[in-house]
Amino acid sequence: MTGPYETVVGMEVHVELATRTKVWCGCSTRFGQPPNSQVCPVCLGLPGALPVLNRRALELAMRAALALNCRLARRTEFERKNYYYPDLPKNYQISQLRKHLATDGWLEIELNGRPKRVGIENLHLEEDAGKNIHPETPGAAYSLVDLNRAGTPLIEIVTRPDLRSSEEALAFMNGLKSLLQYIEVSDCNMHEGRLRFEANVSVRPAGSDRLGTKVEIKNLASTKIVARCIDHEAIRQADALASGGQVVQETRLWDEARNVTVAMRSKEEAQDYRYFPDPDLVEVVLDDAWIERVRAEMPELPLARRRRFIEHYGLPEYDAHVITADKALADYYETAVAEHGNAKAIANWIMTEVLGILNREEEIDVAAFPISPSGLGRLVRLIDAGTISGKIAKTVFRRMLAGEGDPEVIVRAQGLAQITDAGQIEAVVDAVLREHPGPAEDYRQGKERALGFLVGQVMKAMQGKANPQTVNELIRQKTRGG
Repeated sequence: MTGPYETVVGMEVHVELATRTKVWCGCSTRFGQPPNSQVCPVCLGLPGALPVLNRRALELAMRAALALNCRLARRTEFERKNYYYPDLPKNYQISQLRKHLATDGWLEIELNGRPKRVGIENLHLEEDAGKNIHPETPGAAYSLVDLNRAGTPLIEIVTRPDLRSSEEALAFMNGLKSLLQYIEVSDCNMHEGRLRFEANVSVRPAGSDRLGTKVEIKNLASTKIVARCIDHEAIRQADALASGGQVVQETRLWDEARNVTVAMRSKEEAQDYRYFPDPDLVEVVLDDAWIERVRAEMPELPLARRRRFIEHYGLPEYDAHVITADKALADYYETAVAEHGNAKAIANWIMTEVLGILNREEEIDVAAFPISPSGLGRLVRLIDAGTISGKIAKTVFRRMLAGEGDPEVIVRAQGLAQITDAGQIEAVVDAVLREHPGPAEDYRQGKERALGFLVGQVMKAMQGKANPQTVNELIRQKTRGG
């Protein structure tokens, strides 16, 4: 809500599919190769070259549609979307308009403990364009084009205008990303452009059921930028209406340096692209057997995995929700538990130590985390075996982060193993009790807080290596006789 106005947001999402080859030809989709090295007459749009539909791309699109509760079309076709831009070698994009692959779906999100369904207007299959590269050299009067990405299979997911705030939009984006990763449709790596969001933002008087004039914001680099962009645009539009102006339907870009949106061009409509059926591609017919086979091959979904973590590993609902929100993190967790079965302790380490680092370092994801899941499992095993204390374990964890090796190697090399010899500990306990008669008498008189002080003094004297349980037992014996 922005003053007397309500924010209304719909999303357009482009997802590069996890295929080895492009949607109309056999060129590789591998990222990061030399410019224009993964092209052929088909993706270059040369005369006489004919496209052939990649069956795997179609089936991944079908899988996404089923996971989003969409209704799959029994007959679908491809059309040419005509526009002229340097990174579009054919001067048209093969896409879908009149016969979308799927329609009428939904994704359930949760915000502040409340569920909400976000409607999916349609999901369709198309090809990606290439990439324009603008040199940052001062005075450079040219741009370069890399067509490696041209022809990469995309699904575009268009939502209904069901979102009412940047917080809801962020929950939707994170939920959709998690779902797509779980069903292995895409790795959704935004840094490499495989997941891209565009926001359609409008405002209307609070309580109205009529939609306002929408503005589309393109080329948004992260979910956090999308959220900031929605907040800014809602305020800009509300201010314009409140001052007696109007909102122009247009496409805008986000200026990161100034934290504002700027006009790019007037918004095109479908007729501006002169869609017509692609004469080189036949209609695709989806029968029941094909749809059911794709459905049967669906990997485990996030909600099912969350329930399994609760039932099989005994995790609290909150822990299971946090860990299963990201497929890679859930995979990391299960590998760690396979190494050492203390499921709750490993969950605690992941939610505090691992996520603490991942949330601070946006450039690092769990797949590139320096500590392997097996290493984390073995670290927890050392704690459970009494080899090291929880406090020493954090020191070992930091050394593992620095690349110093496996936990067992670090403990042995640094002499961090816990001292369990009762005689050695008893001598230090005796010394602490002599040096601190006041706290010793306080504990003897029933003041439990004094125990923490005494234990801390023993641990300090033994550099954190004493077994805490043994320390506690000895202090009790020597002050209370039991």
